[in-house]
Amino acid sequence: MKQQPNYTFALTVVIIVCFLLGFVTTMNNSMIDFCKQTFGLTETQGQLVNTAFYGAYILSIPLGILMKRLGYKTTLVLGLAIITLGFVLNFGGIALWGETSGIYYIFLCCMFCVAIGIVLLQLVSNPYVMVLGAPEKGAFRMTLSQTFNSLATTVAPLFVSMLIVSGSEGYSAASIKFPFLGLGIFTLILCLILLKLKLPEINESKEETEGKASGNVTYKSSAYKYPHVWLALIGIIAYMGVEIGIPSLLPAKIRSLGIEGDPTSLLSFYWGGMLVGRALGTIVLTRFKARPLLASCLTIAAVCVALSFALPGIYSIYALIVTGLFHSVMWPLIFNLGLQDLGPNTKEASGVINTGVIGAAILPLIMGSIVDSPALGIGVAVGTLFIYYAYILWFTLAGSKIRTK
Repeated sequence: MKQQPNYTFALTVVIIVCFLLGFVTTMNNSMIDFCKQTFGLTETQGQLVNTAFYGAYILSIPLGILMKRLGYKTTLVLGLAIITLGFVLNFGGIALWGETSGIYYIFLCCMFCVAIGIVLLQLVSNPYVMVLGAPEKGAFRMTLSQTFNSLATTVAPLFVSMLIVSGSEGYSAASIKFPFLGLGIFTLILCLILLKLKLPEINESKEETEGKASGNVTYKSSAYKYPHVWLALIGIIAYMGVEIGIPSLLPAKIRSLGIEGDPTSLLSFYWGGMLVGRALGTIVLTRFKARPLLASCLTIAAVCVALSFALPGIYSIYALIVTGLFHSVMWPLIFNLGLQDLGPNTKEASGVINTGVIGAAILPLIMGSIVDSPALGIGVAVGTLFIYYAYILWFTLAGSKIRTK
């Protein structure tokens, strides 16, 4: 009997990569209020932090093609190298240009570079988690990696609050330099370790051949011909509006209420709710079907947003923070409904639906412009969340059932 190779160290490194994915993504979003205060930005200009970062997801399909040519390991190393470059360029740009007005746009360009690396890592990290160990324990490894990813999203706002916002430089571009340089060094070390590691080959062609064993069921030639795939794509776009929109607007909401203190630190409670919700979701999903569970979470989250209009002061903020608990299971449930009854087209459909992440680049920017509008303001911006909830609820109960014969 052939002995299973010991991939403990390699798996540990890849799980650290999963932690890095969650950390950098949430850290970027947590930088919005810092950038607004440091560079004297409007809400719309501040939301460009999201646009620059999540805008990189428009490259998901061409980067996926590049991954197939380079292979999984090379893509993993390249992703880390690009992230390192983005952080180091940020350090160099601030060191050279200091507090000049253009430094914010240099920061945005560097974060776009970092985001390209993040997209590459997302393409390959989960497949490696699945193959680095015994096949029967693949689900356990995936759950473990997602737990560390969620833990990172909780820690990231604290990193921004304690090391950047509360640093010795205060609200200054110089506050970014050394924390970002430290992250660049960390990702470079990971890159060099993975360069030397021996990782197993992932036989994608075998998986695709197995996936086409569809029996007597007839499937269409492409995922593009299924309406519910496109409706799921819009569902993910709308979901990104609520998942990223709430923490993006939270600092502006806090300041509008005249609540003192660093609003960035409160974001950890929102992302902490996501962590708790994902942990509970693994249990709840074994007892409840996807549609009623998703519909329930959407309804409760919408009620929490409604309460934020009715409750006074800090309690209205707590109502928005609690939504994180119910947002936590929405992504996998929307995805799952969008991938139903696709057979060999499932992988192609997954790529289509995943491009919906671009919603985080567009919708918070629109919400920011609403905040800046004298005739509208923060209340109307928060109110747009009901539109996103309503669409996802429609998709859950009706849109995801639309099929073409």
